[in-house]
Amino acid sequence: MKLIGPFSQILTLRHLPLRGALADDQLEVIENGGIIVRDGIIDNIGSYTELLRNHQGDQEVIQEPSVLLPGWIDSHTHICFAGSRSKDYAMRIAGKSYLEIAKAGGGIWDSVQQTRNASRDELSEGIVQRVIKHQENGVTTCEIKSGYGLNTDKELKMLEAIRNADQKVAADLISTCLAAHMRPKDFDGHNQAYLEYLLKELLPKVKAKNLSQRVDIFIEESAFSPYEAETYLLQSKKIGFDITIHGDQFSTGGSAVAVNVGAMSVDHLEASSEPEIQMLSKADIVCTALPGASIGLGCPFTPARRLLDGGACVSIASDWNPGSAPMGDLLTQAVIISTFEKLSTAEVFAGITYRAAAALGLNDRGILQPGKLADMIAFPTVDYREILYHQGQLKPSTVWKRGSQIKEI
Repeated sequence: MKLIGPFSQILTLRHLPLRGALADDQLEVIENGGIIVRDGIIDNIGSYTELLRNHQGDQEVIQEPSVLLPGWIDSHTHICFAGSRSKDYAMRIAGKSYLEIAKAGGGIWDSVQQTRNASRDELSEGIVQRVIKHQENGVTTCEIKSGYGLNTDKELKMLEAIRNADQKVAADLISTCLAAHMRPKDFDGHNQAYLEYLLKELLPKVKAKNLSQRVDIFIEESAFSPYEAETYLLQSKKIGFDITIHGDQFSTGGSAVAVNVGAMSVDHLEASSEPEIQMLSKADIVCTALPGASIGLGCPFTPARRLLDGGACVSIASDWNPGSAPMGDLLTQAVIISTFEKLSTAEVFAGITYRAAAALGLNDRGILQPGKLADMIAFPTVDYREILYHQGQLKPSTVWKRGSQIKEI
């Protein structure tokens, strides 16, 4: 049992609702606080002076003024990939359209070819390096999708690379099978046939090898229709997979499928209008904003303000990928969308902690309270408002995973 502190402030994020708008005065702020950790789990939290008075175990003394929060959770990434799409980015900011870039050899298919050519070990090492960067910035749980393999062998290779990387980093890596990212150009058949191929050939192997418990699909005019996706997702649920969806990025339809199939989350939603917002606000689903894609593509942001005001659960994730969202800095992106969507500090912190945990079906993290994982980050400041004020440039000084330090300056 170990007592860690004192901290100038502890933001526990407990006693906050899962859904709807949040005001900063709802935040619990413990001044001069401490936290007791037992076997990687939070045992107690409160006044450092009072905890110290009765504490008989080890101590980890924090020498510098610090603000403690739960570790960040990035619930949507594509960081299992090989190669670069810098050529795409240069063409995009020069005014080329998505179709023009694809015809020039860019787009998702470019990443598919480069990822297919990489070995499992190369992919795993790439994941490790990206996760280490994430850890340094405070991310202690990270979702990672496949989706650049698009056939059985290559998708399994990606998922195996994610599992291997999970054994080499402190952060928890949550894998998602996104084999339905697009119909590959080398598949001899229509969309429905490709999805049936995944259901018969790939997903049973994913389940048997225990490589992922989650299935995703990209619902868009350039990928799969709502009807095709709903059929595929319902069959995936019968096999035993949890569901998440890329929906309403450029056109609507995906959010309705997400509600119909009982998805854990629907991610993107940049194209969602009032009917979709009303529907999602009433549904038991997490709406995940991906500001990195909006920044990378020059598109509108997810209507997070209207979703929250309608009563929805809104999380924020990085969408870190080689094409549309190469930055990968979760906090910076969260700050940027907060500026444009007028999100409170409480809403931002909730969106990258316990609400992001809900998008992954995790209820053991994202809040600092007894019984939760001691996944924690400390920032070198005495006032929690400084964290967003510096627009992502104030980095954590210390990061703990299950109560053990993985970063210290």
